Amino acid sequence: MRPFRIPLAFLVVALALIASACGSTSESTPTQPAGTGAGTVGLNPCGKDQLQLVNPGQLTIATDNPAFPPWFQDAKGNPWDPTKAPTGLGYEAGVAYDVADQLGFSKAEVKWVVVPFNNIFKPGPKNFDFDINQVSYTPKRAQVVDFSDSYYDVEQAVVTLKSSKYATATSLADLKDAKFGAQVGTTSLDAINEVVQPNDQPNVYDTNNDAISALKNGQIDALVVDFPSTGYITGVQVPSAKVVGRLPAQGGEHFGLVFAKGNPLVNCANQALATLHQDGTIDQLAQKWIAGSAPAVLQ
Repeated sequence: MRPFRIPLAFLVVALALIASACGSTSESTPTQPAGTGAGTVGLNPCGKDQLQLVNPGQLTIATDNPAFPPWFQDAKGNPWDPTKAPTGLGYEAGVAYDVADQLGFSKAEVKWVVVPFNNIFKPGPKNFDFDINQVSYTPKRAQVVDFSDSYYDVEQAVVTLKSSKYATATSLADLKDAKFGAQVGTTSLDAINEVVQPNDQPNVYDTNNDAISALKNGQIDALVVDFPSTGYITGVQVPSAKVVGRLPAQGGEHFGLVFAKGNPLVNCANQALATLHQDGTIDQLAQKWIAGSAPAVLQ
């Protein structure tokens, strides 16, 4: 029997096809996803070096001046001037520095700037990464700025002079004839108009300090502010005043950090706040700076 011989040309072609198939299989397996550059896989968008900041390398935080207890205070318990040495004293100061820490910033890398309350909502670029100034979330405000999740759930309260005939009020009806006052653009002013609904239009002031002075000087009968602020008002600013009661809550009012519209930093701040809620830091700050016996709710 003659042996079966495979032509040499056939062997060459076959080996070439096998080699081609092996090379194709190896090259078709990508080493990283298409469209990603070297070293970009798994980047944390909230990593300190990835944040879009007003001033690179530092976190710029805004508040008003002066900033009052229990939100901010100096070492002696007085209102704090943000243009002076930084402080970690007070509820909002504590929240701000703890959020900064979660984002990777030390106290030395935090810069404070002064922004009056009414200027927070002005259109245009912001000179801060976020503002913390007892700003309550409202849908109208959220049209021009972005808010973080809550760092404090708010109750409004009524303050009068101890000598006022309204000092013994126990219901909203008892306050109908009172002359009220509040800072312009605040939810305190909204609460007067929507909850108390007094017979006279309330007086409106540029700052909360002006409204407090009006109460002290007898230009108004009653002032509405967020409840935690009443402690400093009645204890220091107007010792002759008292808290009459709290107002019924309106739709879960809460304070949020304020950002320029569309700022991606809000997502990172929300992650930081979630951690601070979960680990008990927020509750500890509230217990330290705000806790106390609350007056009755006026119905």
